[in-house]
Amino acid sequence: MTDPFALFEEWFAKARASEINDPEAMALATADAEGRPSVRMVLLKRHGPDGFVFYTNQGSRKGEELAANPRAALLFHWKPLRQQIRIEGEVDRVSDEQADAYFSTRSRDSQLGAWASDQSRELESRERFEARYDEMKQRFAAGEVPRPIYWGGYRVIPNRFEFWSDRPHRLHERRLFTREGDSWREGLLYP
Repeated sequence: MTDPFALFEEWFAKARASEINDPEAMALATADAEGRPSVRMVLLKRHGPDGFVFYTNQGSRKGEELAANPRAALLFHWKPLRQQIRIEGEVDRVSDEQADAYFSTRSRDSQLGAWASDQSRELESRERFEARYDEMKQRFAAGEVPRPIYWGGYRVIPNRFEFWSDRPHRLHERRLFTREGDSWREGLLYP
């Protein structure tokens, strides 16, 4: 039996060595309370047996969907490796302390952007966004930029992994891991 977290780490290490742009980029799929799906790219910021963490504006569309339906799916696709990993699970929020710690590592411009953006809300013009950014530069000119209360992190806690490897003639390999209590059941799927 293989540990899916160890297998993820092995594949992710290969991706970091070979992927020229953002090996930590992952598609995040969510659904609203009525089940309408939505997907977008986000960046993996931390991972381990406790889950896969990303950060965002909690008032964004994805934040609202996760509040209404705390389940998500992730997809890592590394074309140069001809591999992908799908992860599904429950979602919870990371602690304020973890969000503060990560926010403090972001560039000052990214911190200011978090304050200036009403992420996923309609924007009347690019000039309006740039003016809000300039307002935040003025507001926080003297000192640190604190984390906005509405900005934080989410952890996807896997209950299912699928490791897909390309094979000739579309005879791909699909390894499936499903959580059963505190352990994992491993199997295969037809391509």
